[in-house]
Amino acid sequence: MSGQHARHGLGTRTRPKAPSPTPTTPLRKPAPASGRADLATEITASLVVFLVALPLCIGVAVASGVPAELGIISGVIGGLVVGAARGSTLQVSGPAAGLAALVAETVLEYGVASLGVIVLGSGILQIILGLVRLGRMFQAISLAVVQGMLAGIGLPLIFSQLYPMSDSRAPGTPLENIAGVPGLLAATLADRQAMTAALLGVVTIVLSFLWKKMPGPVKKIPAALVAVGIGIGVAALPGVDVKTLQVGNLLASVDVPGPGQLAGLADVGILTAILTFTVIASAESLFTAAAVDRMHSGPRTRYNAELVAQGAGNTVAGLLGALPITAVVARSSANVQAGAKTRISRTLHGLWLLAFALLLPQVLALIPISVLAGVLVHSGWKLFAPEEFPKMWRQDRGEFAVMTVTTLVIVATALLEGVLIGLAAGVVLAALRMSRTVIRQDVEGDADVAQVVMAGNATFLRLPQVIEALEASAASGKPRIRLDLTGVTHLDHACRSQVEEFTAQQRGLGTEVELLMPGAETPTREPAFPEPIEGKLMPPVPGPDAEWFYLDTTAYGQNPTVRERGSSQLPGGAHEFTYVGPG
Repeated sequence: MSGQHARHGLGTRTRPKAPSPTPTTPLRKPAPASGRADLATEITASLVVFLVALPLCIGVAVASGVPAELGIISGVIGGLVVGAARGSTLQVSGPAAGLAALVAETVLEYGVASLGVIVLGSGILQIILGLVRLGRMFQAISLAVVQGMLAGIGLPLIFSQLYPMSDSRAPGTPLENIAGVPGLLAATLADRQAMTAALLGVVTIVLSFLWKKMPGPVKKIPAALVAVGIGIGVAALPGVDVKTLQVGNLLASVDVPGPGQLAGLADVGILTAILTFTVIASAESLFTAAAVDRMHSGPRTRYNAELVAQGAGNTVAGLLGALPITAVVARSSANVQAGAKTRISRTLHGLWLLAFALLLPQVLALIPISVLAGVLVHSGWKLFAPEEFPKMWRQDRGEFAVMTVTTLVIVATALLEGVLIGLAAGVVLAALRMSRTVIRQDVEGDADVAQVVMAGNATFLRLPQVIEALEASAASGKPRIRLDLTGVTHLDHACRSQVEEFTAQQRGLGTEVELLMPGAETPTREPAFPEPIEGKLMPPVPGPDAEWFYLDTTAYGQNPTVRERGSSQLPGGAHEFTYVGPG
């Protein structure tokens, strides 16, 4: 035995020495440096979100049929009001494309002046819903639906931004944008200025993918900022004529609702619009929260508080006559990918929007639109995440189907419709998997009895199998049918009704049917035994846990001969029996 083993095995126990009171390395001194580094990361992340949010705010406003400045005002509110609230940590809010079509229809019908009243009413209603704690119900969402939602948002975002990346105008719907790509490519190759803009967008995309591989502290600078700097430099060259951002006067765009607009609250159409905005904005924000929570390992979203925060933002937006606010996946994803850890970044992005739009609009006018479109294409690709589809296929084919359906429906219709259909597909998949019904038939083994044994969950989704088994037992032509459902853990109304109707029908035709339902102590027969013969006592009817014997008997009252003893275990704890009695 070695000396070390001897000390541990046979030596005298000694109390270990207390650690030295003076640590060899300081534990608290690095904290300030870490804090400064975190603040620097939050600031750079906020600038990245600002660059993603700026074109989105303008694009959503234009698509909604309102001045571009109203989109920026909503973006500022999404950062300074919603961003400072405590509902979520990394989720970023602002005007969203998911509401653009609805806003456009509302503006067309009621005018821009009534938009503020509708948004104001929606915000107040959202606050009420959050206070009564209805926000958490949006947590019940499948992972496949979340991933499908992200892909369904990312794919249209990519194709929609290919057009401004070439200084062109997108045709409209996602399907139209996808179909128009060949024509866009041909038109871009034929136009020198469009080619220049497209090359700036391509350089932005390449930098976004490769910048993190740069050595040293250089890679800490956001790739989007580097791309903007390159774009500004190229746009300033002689002979280059690419489109740049144009922002008007924010203060002149503010339109506070007056008594005339508030009187519209008595209009049924206005009230309907308020309810519609509330439902869609709340669903998009909280579904997005579920998606964003899966992107990071930080604090989870507090759904009720987030719903109140969204309501507060929409209340302020309504008072200023701006666009409705929801959480936006593209901005939130950029925030997470930029390394943000706190609410500072999303709040600061609203401050940058306000400062540049009010104080430095001439600086914004230097930024090429194609560069910002390239930033959005990169964000869309990260959301689309094509590698997740084969991964889901290998893990679960059913969930892959739900994920694919969600993506395709969002691309073909809109975000809310796609999510709802995805949720419905997930519910159907769960119901199918829960309806695990085991049905065993024996219509040939016994000369007189056709037997059907069921176990598991018998729901309406398995009704065709149940009917097939029952019809097979009836078609056997045997005088007696035994239906053993003791192994069924759940029997819904549809299957129960089918079994009971079948039993009544067969008994009406003269067939003896023995029915043992779930939880029954004794089988139901018609009758279970005939009346006592010659004064002899009738044996008791055995329960489902009884031990059964196979008997050779010709008439009740004779001495039976035991032929075989046994039982076979079925799923759910049931036993398969062949009961041989009189008749």
